[in-house]
Amino acid sequence: MLDREGFRPNVGIILLNQKNQVFWGKRIRTHSWQFPQGGIDRGETPEQAMYRELHEEVGLLPEHVAIVARTRDWLRYEVPDRYIRRDARGHYRGQKQIWFLLRLTGGDWNLNLRATSHPEFDAWRWNDYWVPLEMVVEFKRGVYEMALNELARYLPRQEIRNRYLRGNARSRQPQSHAEAPFGLLQMSSMQVQIELPADASFDPDPNHPR
Repeated sequence: MLDREGFRPNVGIILLNQKNQVFWGKRIRTHSWQFPQGGIDRGETPEQAMYRELHEEVGLLPEHVAIVARTRDWLRYEVPDRYIRRDARGHYRGQKQIWFLLRLTGGDWNLNLRATSHPEFDAWRWNDYWVPLEMVVEFKRGVYEMALNELARYLPRQEIRNRYLRGNARSRQPQSHAEAPFGLLQMSSMQVQIELPADASFDPDPNHPR
């Protein structure tokens, strides 16, 4: 479902814990990290799509979160041609997104990267609100910056510093990480050629040969 300009309606999700850290997921079998996101199906409202994607990608239900805020307007990014299927070129341009800021009211144990048979992430961590944008696929970085800036004013009162990490900037480590009891395995125990940041949790794909 595309609009007249060739953009697909989509939602993005920034999930906060009690320390204003954000859920940061590693796309399955890649080196890219991102927030949960997904398309809005025909007949869905952005809020309905957000709850569906939240469950499909991280296993959370509506009772596990509270909506803090959302972006006022659509935020758009264009997808380079090399990422677009040949039959969609000339029609599909990219995504237009409504971003939601959510607070986790449940526990880390409610997170489940295997809630469906088509997982999006194979590792996750809690990261400072101002995420390292160099870890995001390049064409999404502008939208991430706009969403984070617009929604930062709704954060519960804590020190808020706009500190994007790019290039050679020193990486900030997450302040805490909780072991999830549903069986996430540490990366050090897996024989795969992927490096994870300190304290990330790894959830291997059982259907992918190692």
